[in-house]
Amino acid sequence: MNDQNEQKSYWLSADSEPEYPPLEESHETDVVIVGGGITGITAAYILCKQGVRVTVVDASQTLSGTTGHTTAKITAQHGVIYDELIQHFGAERARHFYEYNQQAVDWIRTTIQEEQWDCDFETQDAWIYAESDASVPQLENEIKAYEQLKIPYRIEKSLPFSIQSEGSLVMENQGQFHPVKYLKAMMGRITAMGGKIHENTKAIDIHEGTNIQVTLEKGHVLTCQHVIVASHFPFYDGLGLYFAKMKPERSYLIAGPWQGNNTGGMYISIGQPVRSIRFFTMNGTKGILVGGEQHATGQGKPMHLHFEALREFAKENLSAAADFTYQWSAQDYTTLDKLPYIGSITNRHSRILVATGYRKWGMSQGTMAAQILSNRIIGKSEHKSSLFDPSRFHPDPAIKKAISINADVAKHLVKGKLEMPSINLEDLPSGEGAHVSWNGQTIGAYRDDKGKICAVDITCTHLGCSVNWNKAEKSWDCPCHGSRFTVEGEILEGPAMKPLAVIQTEPADQ
Repeated sequence: MNDQNEQKSYWLSADSEPEYPPLEESHETDVVIVGGGITGITAAYILCKQGVRVTVVDASQTLSGTTGHTTAKITAQHGVIYDELIQHFGAERARHFYEYNQQAVDWIRTTIQEEQWDCDFETQDAWIYAESDASVPQLENEIKAYEQLKIPYRIEKSLPFSIQSEGSLVMENQGQFHPVKYLKAMMGRITAMGGKIHENTKAIDIHEGTNIQVTLEKGHVLTCQHVIVASHFPFYDGLGLYFAKMKPERSYLIAGPWQGNNTGGMYISIGQPVRSIRFFTMNGTKGILVGGEQHATGQGKPMHLHFEALREFAKENLSAAADFTYQWSAQDYTTLDKLPYIGSITNRHSRILVATGYRKWGMSQGTMAAQILSNRIIGKSEHKSSLFDPSRFHPDPAIKKAISINADVAKHLVKGKLEMPSINLEDLPSGEGAHVSWNGQTIGAYRDDKGKICAVDITCTHLGCSVNWNKAEKSWDCPCHGSRFTVEGEILEGPAMKPLAVIQTEPADQ
């Protein structure tokens, strides 16, 4: 597979030009939604059906972020989570978490049926499997949690394909689909109902008064009564300090045609490294998707090795041949207590709403968030949704998690300033990026295949950590809070709001 295509998500493999024009003038609306992923698009659909005027803006193309790079499992089974939720929050709140997610699964299924959208939706069972004896106690505890919470389940001794397991817990009647087909159909309905969608329209600030004003990069202003910040990482923080309350992680997926039996089902292992498997309809035939290899953003081994590990796993454990023609990665955020943040961005900003921290389960939790926030806007708030209040704080496990995250930040902040680069700029090979020495300073540089140098200051514009080179995706990634930048220093992922400083290493006329 050539380098040009190797980072392509299957869901985004049908290249298309932007379908929705940038916003070119200021206007007034009822609700502004910042972010064109599953949360923002679903919230717009729900609100438009209620007669609310909605404007959606996305800094790039809709669906091009995490939503376009998902495993596209739609399920209330999020790995081994319910035993942990019972321990930290009690059985009643753990049950609420299940109910919200299952309602989201059912809502997606019903909406697709009612709208008759062609998006490869399939009802599938979700499996958690213990890949070794060491994982069996966790599986047994999760089964007990299902029993306590009255979550329907069944137990299987083995998987319906060649991977060895020591038992499985199955949640029936979940789902999977093609997320881009689903949301493109939904966007068509939004605009048909009068909703507005604008791509390549970057929101940069929010001012709250009698009305709320959302300022855009080109100077236009959207005036509204409510804002939903659904931009994956909140572009506007409101002093909610979200960068200190969430851990950014990268994970990896490979997909391609499948020559074996389509056993159906969606599978995830318990132990480390986690492996996720699902079969799906791929261009009218059978396909398989294998994922895993999560790690803290900007840290760990070279990124291309994670794809190699997934291929090796598939080769060793799946008996039928698979041609993995697609590979891609995604960034997700995990909160201090593993529950998403859904609600007012802070207690001081009740009309500025946020949804983030889905811990890799965005299809159900993003839909759940859209329902909760839309209901709040139209006056149907529920007391159970306080479970996800972004201002919540639970000493266990939040304190321990916060200490761990911020100790890791401190380590990388110091490390990046002390390490000396191993090569000089003139020795950087074509097609490579690295920290290099140049004129007595350390800079970040990438040399393209034609020999052109793109050089940047390696200091992240968020809080000053040193960014690291991501070879697989040709990006500069911050190991502290997950900001990511292009080789030219432009922002790919927040919380940074400013690009890296560009360094001119060659005469201007070259």
